[in-house]
Amino acid sequence: MRIAVVNDVLAAVEAMRRVILSAPENEVAWVARDGSEAVALCAGDAPDLILMDLIMPGMDGVEATRRIMARKPCAIVLVTANVTSQSAKVFEAMGAGALDAVNTPVLDRTGAGAGARPLLGKIETIRKLLGANTTRNRSAPAQWMERHPAQGRNHLVGIGASAGGPTALAKLLGHLPADFPAPVIIVQHVDPHFAPGLAHWLNAQTPLQVRLAREGDRPQAGTVLVAGQDSHLVFASPTRLVYTRHPVDSAYRPSIDLFFKSADQFWPGDVVGVLLTGMGRDGAEGLRALRSRGHHTIAQDRPTSAVYGMPGAAAELHAATEILALDKIGPRLTNIVG
Repeated sequence: MRIAVVNDVLAAVEAMRRVILSAPENEVAWVARDGSEAVALCAGDAPDLILMDLIMPGMDGVEATRRIMARKPCAIVLVTANVTSQSAKVFEAMGAGALDAVNTPVLDRTGAGAGARPLLGKIETIRKLLGANTTRNRSAPAQWMERHPAQGRNHLVGIGASAGGPTALAKLLGHLPADFPAPVIIVQHVDPHFAPGLAHWLNAQTPLQVRLAREGDRPQAGTVLVAGQDSHLVFASPTRLVYTRHPVDSAYRPSIDLFFKSADQFWPGDVVGVLLTGMGRDGAEGLRALRSRGHHTIAQDRPTSAVYGMPGAAAELHAATEILALDKIGPRLTNIVG
C-alpha cells in the first residue's frame, strides 16, 4: 500500500516512516510539509492512504482533507500529537471525509516507539477496507436467521455512515423534531475511543436524546443510539440489541450491513434504512436486503456526499427506494414515520 505523510515536524515524519515500512507491503509515496503541498501532490499522485496532521503552518489538516476529498478522494487517517485535545478538529475533519484518527507515534532508541502499534493497526484496518470483498458480509451468524414478521407500522430508523458521516449525521438529526415518533440507531465507522465524544457532540445538534448503545438496549422513540464498540451492533431479538465479534474477519467494525440485516430479521415493524456518505461499500447489501423485503430505503445523493462510495454502491445495486440530498432526508423521515 502506498502511504503519504503530511506533517511539518521531522521527528514525526521519521516515526511514521518507520511504522509504514515495518510492514513489507507498505511504501512511502511522498511527504508533504503542509496542507497546500499535500493537496498539490495528491492531485498528481494519489496514494492509497494519507496520514494527515491536523495542526500545521498555513493550510491545516481539516481544510486539506476537505479539498482532497472534493477533488481526488482517497483514504485519510488523521495523525496528530493529541487526538483528545483536538477532538473538535477531529470531528470537523471526519465530517470532511477523514476515516479515523490516532496519536502521532514518538521516536525512541528502539524505533518508532510509543504509538507505533495503534498507527500500524489503523493502517491495517484501512488496507482491509480498501480491499474489502463485497460478498464477505452477506451472511449473518446462524442465531440471527429466524425472520420475525412485521406487525403494524412500528417504525425503526437505521442510519449507516462512514467518511464524512459526523457532519452529515449532525445535519440530518438537526432536522428531526423533538417528538420524532421512532427510535433511531446509528452505525458510524469510528474508533471506539471517539464514539463517546461523537455521541456527546451529536446530542448537542438535535432535540432528541443521543447516547451510546449499551448491551441489551431496547430501542425507544425519541432516543438515538450510536454503536460504540469495536464489535457489531445487531438485534438478538425483536426488543434487544447486543454487540457481537462475529464475523471476526469483517473489514468494517461495526458493520452497517450486519445491522441492517439483523433489523430486517428481528424488528417487529417497518424499518427505514438510510445510507449516508462513506468510503467503501458497507451498508449497500444490507440496504438492498431491506428494500427487497418491502422496507423503505434512502441513500444520500452524490452532490451532498463527502464521499460517494457507500451511497453510490447502494445506487448501483438499486438498493435505495429514494436518493435524496442530505437536507431532504430528515424531513422525509419525519414524513414517513409521522
